[in-house]
Amino acid sequence: MSELKDLQDRLHQFAIERDWEQFHAPKNLAMALIVEAAELVEHFQWLNESQSENLTEEKLQEVGHELADIFIYSLRLAQRLDIDLLETVKEKMAINEKKYPAEKVKGSAKKYTEYV
Repeated sequence: MSELKDLQDRLHQFAIERDWEQFHAPKNLAMALIVEAAELVEHFQWLNESQSENLTEEKLQEVGHELADIFIYSLRLAQRLDIDLLETVKEKMAINEKKYPAEKVKGSAKKYTEYV
């Protein structure tokens, strides 16, 4: 938990030092997150499944950087909205365990509404 908070504090300080807090409204951070997610998708856009699982080292690094950007914006957004991200992930996992019980969904890609 401390590492995540330390990272959020470092990201916050980074923004303050550059006078970027003025641009980091939740709306703007959410939009930036989506832009970064789109940049991640670009790396996989025309690949088949096998190709997407066998990226070159260079491509893996690029994908990693996009994932880092997504994580950064997620952390900043959670911080700006005072959301405890680790606790919320635990809550969401509990919800997902109920929505998708292993004995009902194992091996299926169906949405939970299709088997309820």
